Amino acid sequence: MLNFELPFVPKREEKPRQKALTMVIDKGLTSLEAQGIAADSAEYVDFMKIGFGTSLITPNLEEKIRIYKAANIVPYFGGTLFELFIARNMFKEYQQFLEKYRIEVAEVSDGTIDMEHAQKLEYIKELKKNFTVISEVGSKDVSVHYTPQEWIEQMQAELAAGSVKVITEARESGTIGIFNRDGSPNMELINFIGANVPIEKIMWEAPLKTQQVLFIHLFGSDVNVGNIATNEIIALEALRMGLRGDTFFHHLPTK
Repeated sequence: MLNFELPFVPKREEKPRQKALTMVIDKGLTSLEAQGIAADSAEYVDFMKIGFGTSLITPNLEEKIRIYKAANIVPYFGGTLFELFIARNMFKEYQQFLEKYRIEVAEVSDGTIDMEHAQKLEYIKELKKNFTVISEVGSKDVSVHYTPQEWIEQMQAELAAGSVKVITEARESGTIGIFNRDGSPNMELINFIGANVPIEKIMWEAPLKTQQVLFIHLFGSDVNVGNIATNEIIALEALRMGLRGDTFFHHLPTK
């Protein structure tokens, strides 16, 4: 929604949408803060990831989930929570926890624990029977390195197993996975992924503005990005729509 109809500003596709998805990370918002996002930014937020294992200790979790759902934002628990249960051999209990809070999306990751990829695929196949599955590729351990081909093989296999989107690991710091320790992009890897996996199936973790600008320039304003800070929602939307200097000419005619 524009407060003034400025020419050459793209119209936002209404939710639920399959492209230009924005996943925001909730690292411990209060219910009051969640209400503020729901009131002012809901049209720009597709997924709200309740980060890492915070869903286990968040007061008024049920109320916060209700707020997001009422605003047409899909809440889900971060992949680290899945790993916390798996590390304790509690896959059944993990599903019960999702069901208890009426969470419809399950994120499957192996960024912290060691897991055979074949086993990860089995978890995806089992979860997709009752949940929408999003999976994440890449490790949070800086000593773990995948070749570009290994990234592609894992992403393609997880999509085939039932994931609707595959997240590229970058953490909330944006300094690992598809990015280097200084936050600079691993362009060889990013370009290889973009050339071999359908762009609409990828959720690029991009917590830093420079990273968001990179993906918009590479893949267009309809690119899916995630791990967006709660105070950067409107700023990201301005990037998508060419309302900031970094993307100023993105939608303007060339002549």
